[in-house]
Amino acid sequence: MTDTAVGSRGMFRSLDYFNARLYFAGLLFSNIGSWLQLTATSYLVYRLTGRASDLGYTVAFQFLPMLFLGTWAGSFADRFDRRTIMIVTQVLLAAQAMAIGVLDLTNNISLPVVWGLALFLGVVGAMDNPARRGLITELVPTAQLGNAMSLNTTVMTGSRVFGAALAAVLVGPLGTGWLFILNGLSYAAMIYGIVGLRSSEMVPAVKRPAGGQPVRDVFRYVQSNRRLSSMFFAYVVVSTFAFNYSVVFPKLADVKWGSPDAFGWLLTVTGIGSVVGALATARFQTVPLRWLMFNVGVLGAANVFIAFAPNLLVAFVLCVPLGFGGAAMIASGNAISQQESPPDMRGRLLALTAVAFLGSTPIGGPITGLIADYVSLEWSLAYGGVSCFLCLAVLAWRWR
Repeated sequence: MTDTAVGSRGMFRSLDYFNARLYFAGLLFSNIGSWLQLTATSYLVYRLTGRASDLGYTVAFQFLPMLFLGTWAGSFADRFDRRTIMIVTQVLLAAQAMAIGVLDLTNNISLPVVWGLALFLGVVGAMDNPARRGLITELVPTAQLGNAMSLNTTVMTGSRVFGAALAAVLVGPLGTGWLFILNGLSYAAMIYGIVGLRSSEMVPAVKRPAGGQPVRDVFRYVQSNRRLSSMFFAYVVVSTFAFNYSVVFPKLADVKWGSPDAFGWLLTVTGIGSVVGALATARFQTVPLRWLMFNVGVLGAANVFIAFAPNLLVAFVLCVPLGFGGAAMIASGNAISQQESPPDMRGRLLALTAVAFLGSTPIGGPITGLIADYVSLEWSLAYGGVSCFLCLAVLAWRWR
């Protein structure tokens, strides 16, 4: 795997460009806030009901719009100005965070309200995701896209280290309501990171022409490309069944390991592994498919071993490879999708990647929660690891 890697300094080569530095700085601060909210939402729902299945339904409501709107939103982002789209979506995301925070602080929060606001968050997020990731293609030259996508994954997952840790520290003295408010304020950093971009240094975006069949075109292209179709198969299987640990961790920490407040710290340690995994992927000039497959295996093994961890200390240790394998797989998929993409299809392929990864959550999240509540707490996590191994077996057979 070293033949396509570059030196360690090359991990951050995209940051040689001002626009990339500004954008990723805004993204980092904003996503620390987002992880505050994600962690707080899990604390809130588990506090309201104590059921993992309700956490599964919450993530289902949040990501269901991605399943139905994601590919169309990618076509929209390929057609119109991504900066304008993002400014609108960031304002709406901030409003959602403020709304749930005020309702929580005034004791007007309930599970249906959480689900309704999660659905709104999902609709706005479905529009924001392809525009946000597509904008990265305008920040650096084409030769640096793979590195920029990996750094994007580093920021998105690495912010979990700080966001989840802050949530674990602040949820006691402040409560979940103020964590939502803090997230709402954090969107100012992302808005500044968009408005402050230097137009003269932007890489011109290749706009999709009006008309045609943009959604069908991207499906046809993926089907005709062996590397892309293999990558998307892995994305769908693994993200559906092996990326739902946030649904299970609150109950595992409470029931199995006897520490209900440990959920945020479990996410923090997972985030540390995620940073390392994403940076390891950023070293590649061209990300090979076998690197993605290797990390599917790492993620699968981590799921199985954490499920049967005898205590919290062992679980913390195993969260590092869990984060590493997951982030490296995500970064690899994003990079491969851009390596294989025609310029006018980048937004749609990124959106399809998001649909494959996030759009499958409405299926896997509730399944995982129901298994945790009514079948086996351990196997609600371990079955995801088994699905990773089955995925690898199918891909090995396909590429034999």
